[in-house]
Amino acid sequence: MLKRKKLRHNEYYDMQSHFDSLYAQSANGQNFYGLLDLMQSDENIRLAYRNIKRNTGSKTAGYDGLMIENLKKLSVSEVVSTIQQMFEHYRPQAVRRVFIPKANGKTRPLGIPTIWDRLFQQCILQVIGPICEAKFYKHSYGFRPNRNTHHAKARFETLINRACLYHCVDVDIKGFFDNVDHSKLLKQMWTLGIRDKSLLSIISRLLKAEIIGEGFPTKGTPQGGILSPLLSNIVLNELDWWVSRQWESFETRKPYKTYGGRYSALKQSNLKHCYIVRYAEDFKILCRTRSQAIKMYYAVKDFLQNRLHLQISEEKSKVVNLKKNSSEFLGFRFKAHRKRTNKRTLYVARSHMTKKALKNVQIKIKQAIKAIQKHQSTENVWRFNTVIMGIQNYYSAASHITDDLNELNYRLHKALYNRLKEMKKEASFQDFTKSLQKRYEGYECKLYKIKGMVLVPIHAQRCRINLNFSQTICNYTTAGRDKIHQNLRAINKQTLSYVMKQFIPSRSIEYNDNRISRFIAQYGKCAVTGIELGLDDWHCHHKTPYYLTKDDSYGNLTILHESVHRLIHMRNQEKIQVLLNALKLNKKQLEKINELREQCLNEAI
Repeated sequence: MLKRKKLRHNEYYDMQSHFDSLYAQSANGQNFYGLLDLMQSDENIRLAYRNIKRNTGSKTAGYDGLMIENLKKLSVSEVVSTIQQMFEHYRPQAVRRVFIPKANGKTRPLGIPTIWDRLFQQCILQVIGPICEAKFYKHSYGFRPNRNTHHAKARFETLINRACLYHCVDVDIKGFFDNVDHSKLLKQMWTLGIRDKSLLSIISRLLKAEIIGEGFPTKGTPQGGILSPLLSNIVLNELDWWVSRQWESFETRKPYKTYGGRYSALKQSNLKHCYIVRYAEDFKILCRTRSQAIKMYYAVKDFLQNRLHLQISEEKSKVVNLKKNSSEFLGFRFKAHRKRTNKRTLYVARSHMTKKALKNVQIKIKQAIKAIQKHQSTENVWRFNTVIMGIQNYYSAASHITDDLNELNYRLHKALYNRLKEMKKEASFQDFTKSLQKRYEGYECKLYKIKGMVLVPIHAQRCRINLNFSQTICNYTTAGRDKIHQNLRAINKQTLSYVMKQFIPSRSIEYNDNRISRFIAQYGKCAVTGIELGLDDWHCHHKTPYYLTKDDSYGNLTILHESVHRLIHMRNQEKIQVLLNALKLNKKQLEKINELREQCLNEAI
């Protein structure tokens, strides 16, 4: 499993133990007061900067025109003091409204807060995230760590294949993000145990931030805000648990010791089967019979309207018998097909891309083809390939992905032929890079290349079985993290903590952050000698002198032993000789020294 970068960052800034403690306390039903102290701590603010600086959104300006590049130049103390002042007297800045075009020609509104407000929201998110995670329902998969759409799809199929539930309640919430009730949301946060009134006041102000051209909102959470995904999960968490308590987590009077015993106790209770699977505002409820599903449909509609103050779209909401009709979820179309066995007839879930998804990806690929036609370049060919591979990766979870991609290939055949016929040349499988050869091994089809780069085949993708999410995976427990990655065993934790705390306040926040990254990337060892560095004998060196370029980027830094660093900058021949005698460098190490000396405009030794 891929290492989660943000989870590593918690350890770099010595915040993991705080988050683990919040999670454990929340799981035990404790309430939280005085959270602002942790939110405005130096370590939490520096961690927030690290977490948002690589986000693609950090390069998008708010209404004040500032981006992450403007913050990189500021010192640690300037960034920390600015955020701490915001916590004392928070007044949200106006949100810039942008409209993102969809593949179908429509647009989706996004609210872009200023970069300072995004950093401020990240500080809040990091602290309340673990509290909420402990209280969230286990089968909600949207905007949560380690979970994705394929996990939600796998759960939905498991309920069809193994629980034999074929009646699906499809509910579409009208404009969910635009209609979240602010006062209801704050009450739900209070119920989850977040009882810091100063924090709740800040979140209330944040929700009511002015949107340029639209004024001050009275409801809704702006899509595009750092906190919005978590807040939307808080709103619908009440629905998750309400449905779950109708059957799955209902407390039975009859005692039981095993899962089977629990199931038989539930059957005797006269309750009706129902399970919810949710990804953000999209959710499905599966029931045993049609009459149960119809009752659940009206009950959910009533719950959303009266408890959460949300309306459903009558046209898009319905009850579906999956044996006869299909249901759409997260870009996939599901139907239960008959499968005969020796003993009995079973139904299993089969999935395709939805018609809407096929249409949208067709438009996206056509745009990539037109870009190559207008300007023949390896960049445009690679962009075409990444679009195709992105579609294949996401929809590979569909059981009939090959059929869908063959249809897509047929639809796009004319466009590929007519628009690119004069520029494409025949290619062989050997023209692929090694990684692409491994990916497309076993597929026999005509290949073409433009500017020496092979166009990847659209149809070449088999179904990949997607597994259910393992509920033991968790960012906030030691056992849960071990399932994600091996802890930072290569570097002594005390050394890492010391490196983080001994920052240089007068230097830029970017320099101090990249210095930690370099130390960890080198496993706390000198880049020249390879010896393990202690607490006080290491230096951070700029390869190209800082006074020439003011370059604090990760690529321009390296970690060295203090004596090696002095040797790189020394010009006195006698002192150089003394240090050389003490260090006893081999030929390869001396070459590295000379390379670094020449970069900082000193003569080779």
